Parts: sequence; C-alpha cells; structure tokens
Amino acid sequence: MSKDFNEICENAKLARESALLGQYDSALVYYQGVLQQIHKMMLQSRDLSRKQRWQVAKQEIAQEFEYVKDINRTLADFKRDTFNPSAPPLKLREYGEIPTRETRDPDVWAPPTPIDRETRGSKPVSKPVVRNIRNDRYNDDRSSRSSKTKAPNKPSSNKESKAPPAVKSKVDTRRSKEEKSTNEEDREARFDGSGYDKELVEGLERDIVQKNPNVKWNDIAELTEAKKLLNEAVVLPLWMPDFFKGIRRPWKGVLMVGPPGTGKTMLAKAVATECGTTFFNVTSSTLTSKYRGESEKLVRLLFEMARFYAPSTIFIDEIDSLCSQRGSSSEHEASRRVKSELLIQMDGVSGNTSETDATKIVMVLAATNFPWDIDEALRRRLEKRIYIPLPSAVGREELLRINLREVKCASDVDLVKLAKKMEGYSGSDITNVCRDASMMVMRRRIMGLSAEEIKNIAKEELDLPVTQADFLEALQKCSKSVSEADIKKYVDWMDEFGSV
Repeated sequence: MSKDFNEICENAKLARESALLGQYDSALVYYQGVLQQIHKMMLQSRDLSRKQRWQVAKQEIAQEFEYVKDINRTLADFKRDTFNPSAPPLKLREYGEIPTRETRDPDVWAPPTPIDRETRGSKPVSKPVVRNIRNDRYNDDRSSRSSKTKAPNKPSSNKESKAPPAVKSKVDTRRSKEEKSTNEEDREARFDGSGYDKELVEGLERDIVQKNPNVKWNDIAELTEAKKLLNEAVVLPLWMPDFFKGIRRPWKGVLMVGPPGTGKTMLAKAVATECGTTFFNVTSSTLTSKYRGESEKLVRLLFEMARFYAPSTIFIDEIDSLCSQRGSSSEHEASRRVKSELLIQMDGVSGNTSETDATKIVMVLAATNFPWDIDEALRRRLEKRIYIPLPSAVGREELLRINLREVKCASDVDLVKLAKKMEGYSGSDITNVCRDASMMVMRRRIMGLSAEEIKNIAKEELDLPVTQADFLEALQKCSKSVSEADIKKYVDWMDEFGSV
C-alpha cells in the first residue's frame, strides 16, 4: 500500500512539473495514470473514511487534468490559426475611449462626405480571433462606458442598409461560405488522441484508407462464397441493423486462407471499395516498435480508433507474422505481449455482444498463407475461416478476360483452350502470363535495333494484336507457383479447422 501511495505522489509530482515546463502531452499522460492508480486504490480500500479522502484527491487531480487539457487544446487552436499580415493593427489608447460615431466632437471629427457615405462598404465579416485577457478587459470597459454616454432613445445607425446591393450580396455570399465550411468541420469527427503520443496517432491515421482502392466485386473472378460471406459480415448489418442483433450479431473476425496469388488482398480492397466502412490496412510494421511497451499501446490505440470510426474494418495481411503460436523456444517476450494485447482487444472489441448495435461493429479481416502457424486463441477469435482456392477452368477464363480488357487480341486467340492449359495456375500466375504475352509484339519489333532506332519507333507499330502463339510462348516461360503438395496441406487444414 505504501509503495502504491509513493508511486501516486511521484507521478502527480511529475505531472505538475511537466505542466509547469510546458510539456502538456507528457503531463496529460501522467495525470491519466494518477487517476487510474487512485481509482485502483479506492477499489482496494475498505475503510470508508480513507475511501472518501481518496475521492477528494481524485476530484482535485481530475480538475488539474481538465485545466491542462484546456491549455493543450488552446495551444492547438493557436497552431491552426493563420496570421493575416494585411489586417490593420489594433490601436489602443492609454486612457479614455476611442470616439464612436455618436460621441465624437463634430468640430474635430468631420462627418463623412456624401461620396464616402455612398461608396462605404458594409461591415466586414469578423474573422476568428484568439481571445486575449487584456483585449477582453479593454472591450468590456469600452462597452460599459459607451452604454453610459449613449443617449437612451437615439436609434442606432444601420450601416449595412446604406451599403450598395452589390457589396451586400458579396458579403452575404462570403458569410454563407464561411458558415458552410465551419459546419462541415463540426460534422467531421476527429479522434481525440489525448493520452497517447502524437506520432503514434498520426502513424495509425495514415493507415486509414482514405482514397478509394477502386477494386469492385466484378474485378475478382469467381470466389462467390468469399464474396457472399464478406457481404454478410460487413454490408448486410449496415442495411438491416434491426435483424443483426443477439444471436444473429455480425461476425467480428474473418480469416482468409489460401495459397499465394489467389486474390485474398484483392478481396480486402473490394471490401474497402464496396462496403463504405472505415478501412484500416495494418501490417506487422505498423504495430511494431523498438521501444518497450509501445507495440502494445499501438494495438490498443488501433482498436480504440476503430471503435471511434465504427463501423470499421481492420485488415491484417500476413497475420501469421504477427500472431504465430505462443510458447515456442524462439518466441521473444515483447512478441508475446503484443499477441496477448491483440487477442484481448479482439475478444472485447464489441463489448456486450448481446446488446451491441450492428452499425457500430469492428470487424477484423485477416489473410494468411500459413494458417497452421497461427495461434489457437486467435483461430478461435476469427470465427469464419474461408478457403480461397486456385481458380477453376471457368474462373481462369474469366481472369483472362479481365486481364485482357485493354489489350488487342487476334482472331485466333482461344481463351477456353488457354484456360485448360493453365490448370494449377493461381490468379497472379495468369496475370503474369497475360503480361508476358502482351509484350511479345514489342520484343519482336525492337530485336536487333539500336537505342536511337528504338526511340524513333511509332506507337502504332507496337500496338498490334496479341496472337495465340504469343500466349503459348508465354506459357512456356511462366510456370505455376503452387504445387499439389501445398494444395493438399490447405485442404487438410480446412477439413479440420474450416468454418465457411
């Protein structure tokens, strides 16, 4: 108990020192830790009077935490504000007030001429100004004195009514644009990363897929079962949230298993394009750090951001590199802690699953070529495990058509025969064959030519149709990358652990 008390005092001291030195991010982290420690002490304490004293201390620390948070937020507003060098400086007098139109002496301040009165514009649009204590006091004193000296029954002058209509329309248009931009900024919610290092938050925000990957379901041949399952796990809960409740809650983990080059990553890109949810593309480099304890923070921060931007999808490619089996002799302590944090966050990602809103889910979409190396606990959390096989004859023909959409083909090209000859080829192997065949015309044309002659070749001489012989020659150069023994290992694993 005394050790915990000394630790709380030390952390509170560090928090206050950091705040005094202007290190507000560090101070917020210390304050948050102190609040958690005090809460833990309150739960452990059985003495009612001691618990009340801890409650008072917690309130004081929470008040300091809010002060520091407000200061940090104000500094962030300072950084966002832009300085306008063309704006006139604020003129202050040593004493007294600046004469207004009603209180100035007509002998000293001559009234505006009729020309000035007609050409004078309306009141300029006020720009956001950072508040200043001295300016606030000056304005308060100025308003109080002007209210005393102003005649009670004298009507106020309406400058905007005397402005020309063209000027008024421009000002109204400018005001509407500024109000629209501020409303858009208010509607766009931003994740509050207070309590975490700014670099960690920015690094994960870069991994959010903001741009459209532009991969649709039609760009992927076959894989009907995989598309149907991903639609059921991501799209349908957004369309029918009242149905996907209780025992029908959406799947929170999907594992795609299959040999390399069968379209697992393409399916993930199609999810990002078609489903319209926030998409996190995560790799092992995103969640690893050389500093002790920072990788676990990254995992926790990732899932907190995913909950904030829900409904969202976290795609972890090659998940076997992140969460291999625990307990091996070559396993490092830091790697084990990262795996444990990942398993904890995945298990609690939806909170109370019986009452979870289907539109606020976070789904983990993972892909691997080595499913037998994945930890058993992770395999349990990835509720749906689907096999992405090699394309069939119909799928190979469809892949050939997709890859040759922008290539001219001769009349003798028979895609059905080519698809039969490519049995055992993966999707990436078929793409390589089509790429190699489309370059055969260029290779024959530049054979034996010098560099200058190659540069002078016209584009029309190279853009010739690809023949059946070109495809047969490309097939001899490009062999399949997956063996039958590899396919048998995947089939055996799916027979034992598959869940389609």
